Amino acid sequence: MTAPREDAAHQQPPGEELSRLAELHGVATSYSPSPDRTVPATATAVTRALAALGVDASTPQALRTALADRERHLSERLLPPTVVAWSGSPAPALTALPDGTRLHVTTEEGETRTSVDGLPPGVHELTATTPDGRTARSHLVVAPPRLPSVPGRSHGLLVQLYSLLSSRSWGMGDLGDLAELTGWAGRDLGVGFVQVNPLHAAVPGAPTDPSPYRPSSRRFPDPVHLRVEDVPEYAYAEDQETLRSLRERAARLRAAVLEKGELIDRDAVWDLKRQALELVARVPLGPGRRAAYRAFLAEQGQALEDHATWYALAEVHGSDWTRWPEGLRDPRSAETARARAELADRVDFHRRLAWLTDTQLTDAQRAAREAGMAVGIVHDLAVGVHPEGADTWAQQEYFATGMSVGAPPDAFNARGQDWGLPPWRPDRLAACGYAPYRSLLRALFRSAGALRIDHVMGLFRLWWVPQGEPPTQGTYVRYDAEAMLAVLVLEASRAGAMVIGEDLGTVEPGVRERLRERGVLGTSVLWFERDWTGDGRPLPPESWRADCLATATTHDLPPTAARLTGEHVELRDRLGLLTRPLDVERAEAAADTAEWLAELGRLGLLAGSGGDGSGGEGSGGDGSGGGGSSEEAEVQAVHRFLLRTPAHMVGVWLPDGVGDRRPQNLPGTWDQYPNWRLPVADAEGRPVTLEEVAASPRMQALMEVLRGDGQGLPVADGSAADGGGGAPPAPGDG
Repeated sequence: MTAPREDAAHQQPPGEELSRLAELHGVATSYSPSPDRTVPATATAVTRALAALGVDASTPQALRTALADRERHLSERLLPPTVVAWSGSPAPALTALPDGTRLHVTTEEGETRTSVDGLPPGVHELTATTPDGRTARSHLVVAPPRLPSVPGRSHGLLVQLYSLLSSRSWGMGDLGDLAELTGWAGRDLGVGFVQVNPLHAAVPGAPTDPSPYRPSSRRFPDPVHLRVEDVPEYAYAEDQETLRSLRERAARLRAAVLEKGELIDRDAVWDLKRQALELVARVPLGPGRRAAYRAFLAEQGQALEDHATWYALAEVHGSDWTRWPEGLRDPRSAETARARAELADRVDFHRRLAWLTDTQLTDAQRAAREAGMAVGIVHDLAVGVHPEGADTWAQQEYFATGMSVGAPPDAFNARGQDWGLPPWRPDRLAACGYAPYRSLLRALFRSAGALRIDHVMGLFRLWWVPQGEPPTQGTYVRYDAEAMLAVLVLEASRAGAMVIGEDLGTVEPGVRERLRERGVLGTSVLWFERDWTGDGRPLPPESWRADCLATATTHDLPPTAARLTGEHVELRDRLGLLTRPLDVERAEAAADTAEWLAELGRLGLLAGSGGDGSGGEGSGGDGSGGGGSSEEAEVQAVHRFLLRTPAHMVGVWLPDGVGDRRPQNLPGTWDQYPNWRLPVADAEGRPVTLEEVAASPRMQALMEVLRGDGQGLPVADGSAADGGGGAPPAPGDG
């Protein structure tokens, strides 16, 4: 009888005192998977979330003590650890101070002020002293009221960079390919932006986790993306014979993918590039290059030193720092300092790799702007980092121990999701003025015209799953969304960059409105845009929101051709992912597609396929000609529809331009499907190079639709409907 009693206790909802304590620390005690349903969190989930925040509620006495301490602290606190002031508006935390309170502000530039009026944007140090002598010190974030205006309407390409190989790639797409892509797309196609996958540094190992959404570090890019031959010192390396041999091996890797149909082998690519870069790193830097390198080191400071040290230590002790010798688990220990000195050459090698990658990223963005792109490269920020990677080692105090980010159960996933990503502690972020978040954003904006934030709802709250528990046993933990948004707007404004939030799925009421208020664009995917508050029919284009990036698909969803033909259902059936009979799934998918095709036909967008909305099975265009198969015409019609919406940005999934059927990632699979390892291919599954994509008549015809049909379309003022009031969840990136 013991096990059932323990299980019952495990499932028990929190009591009144625990609920009160949780509320005071931003830990939720329930969640609503739908507007008409509320599910309580378990006492265990709430207690463990509090423990991860340093709050002991494990016994009745500890709970009462923690509650009394928190209530006393909040009642006596003059200011929160971080205060937000939007330029031109009063800060509520400051207006609530007692009359006669004196303020002392030290700005980022070291200037002293006695008032917050007219403060420049930045993160300043604030001291408040009341007439009775009480003092409080806080970080003061002053941010512009919203992001810069969108620079007109633009269309662009979405691509997973690793998947786009050129005739020069070393087995996967690289930053040289990105520069070539932007140069071609900007000049010949009139494209305004190119959105890529996260280029964050991966956890080393064999095999490396290929997912770009579970990196070792979000702060620094991965040198696997380097175009080795573009490093200036490459031409002066002494051992040119070895470099020639490495190039030949790289050519065989490239041929294996493009000609033999093998998967992208990131580990093999990195092995060759690492060997080449070690030879290149022996070449002394010229005076100008050396000065640039020193400037980069000075600018990046301790963050880069920690990053490079982790990678040097991982070469010796493995990539799981929690299993390193105890002294090395602390980045500030004497043992780590000694190891850093002993591994000085390897530390410098990894510092230099970070510099070289940063330089090529900057060059790629420059190429995009020189090609006429209004935005340029849109980088992608993953939700979190690997629990054993460089960021968690260097910033241990900011991560919640024993917790993982995920998603609660809903109508589309009854088991919930655990993404294996440790969350930031909101209390520690606030206490340091969001320093790690600020440095992360600043690093990403260095080479970005815009930033896509994966699961942007995480700025408001995240689903914390206790280690060892299923995702159903998690609970939401809140972040100070006002501060998170203020820092985001501040750093983006400094860089003159846009922000796109991935807000697909179940979104808490008010979140989209607050994001739009600050100028953050949303994400709208055609197949999810229905009138969910009405008859459920496809949302007409004029009812779409303007403040968004509108697309037909994403890396987690079927390419447009696969959805139109129903091949995505067949794929899921082959992998055993269907939860209902195949004929039921087929019928539902076909009905969904037919309804959308009927809408396209009603609007007269199906040129080349009869325009009657009947669609048809399509001939599976092979990308070799623009002759207008029904499938190809339907893909074009989908994008004509997107252009009818008021969306500020319209994105084209680059594989759609050549008829690719395969998603880059299939949520719910691990090794059953080759996630993150597929090259771009044509309709027959034949891998195609960047050069072939650029020459493809099918690609040219689709982009002509975007250029021709997009001219002169009005841009709405952002007052359009908010995407139908809550589209069903899209698969997560975790």
